[in-house]
Amino acid sequence: MLILLPPSEGKADAGAGSPLDLARLSLPALHPAREQALDALVTLCSGDADTAADVLGLSPGLRGEITRNTLLRTAKALPAGSLYTGVLYDNLGLADLPAPAKTRARRTLLIFSGLWGALRIDDRIPPYRCAMGVRLPGVGLLTTHWRDAMTQALPEAAGTGLVLDLRSSMYTPAWTPRGDVAARTATVRVLHERNGTRTVVSHFNKATKGRIVRDLLTDGGTPRNPAELATALRDLKHTVEELPPAKPGRPWQLDVVVTEL
Repeated sequence: MLILLPPSEGKADAGAGSPLDLARLSLPALHPAREQALDALVTLCSGDADTAADVLGLSPGLRGEITRNTLLRTAKALPAGSLYTGVLYDNLGLADLPAPAKTRARRTLLIFSGLWGALRIDDRIPPYRCAMGVRLPGVGLLTTHWRDAMTQALPEAAGTGLVLDLRSSMYTPAWTPRGDVAARTATVRVLHERNGTRTVVSHFNKATKGRIVRDLLTDGGTPRNPAELATALRDLKHTVEELPPAKPGRPWQLDVVVTEL
C-alpha cells in the first residue's frame, strides 16, 4: 500500500542535524526537478524581498521565511516526518507510533511538496516555505514542473498495490493516477452528519485523515484494493461508503462519515 499525504504549512522551526543532501533523498527520478526548483527558490529569495514575498504569497508577518529560503542548502535538516506539523500530522502522531507501525510508515507514506516533489518520512530536509501553487521564475507553476517528473517515479513507488490518496486539491494536479494504478486508487472525502444532513468539513477533514492513517498503520492489515480498504476501515470502527468509479481507469471514492467533531 502507498499512502499519499499533503504537507502542512505548519513546520518545525529548525532542523537538528546535517544539512540537506539532495542526492540522498528517496525517489531519485525526481532529483533533476528538485535541483531546478531549489536553485530557482534560492535565487528568488536572494534577490528583491518584495518580489519574493509576492511570488510566494507571503504576508508581512512571514517575511522571515525569505531569508530562511536563501539558506536551504546549508541549513540543518530533519526527517520530513518530524518537519511537518498541523492537524493531520498531530492526529497521525508519527513520533509515538509503535515500532512495527513506524516501520510500515517508512515504507508506505509519501508526502507531497511544492519544493521537493514527494518525500518519504525519513528524507531529511530543512524547514522551507514554497507551496505547490507557486510560479517560480525560470521553472513556472510547480504543479506542472512536477507532473512530468512524477510520471515515472510515482507508478514505480505504487508498485502493484493499493494507493490511498489523501492529498488536498492543491497537490493532486502534480500526479494523476492513470490506468491500472487509478483502478486501485482510493480517494477519501470526510462528511459530517448531523440531523440527517451531511456536509463537507475542513479542519476535521485533516484530523479524520490523520486518524485513518494511524489506524491503518497500527492495525497492520494489507488491503489490496479500494473495496478491501473500505472493509478494513469499517473493521477499525469508521463509517465508510464506497463509490466505485463511473468509468474504468478512474479512482474510487470513499466517503468517511463522522457524527462528532
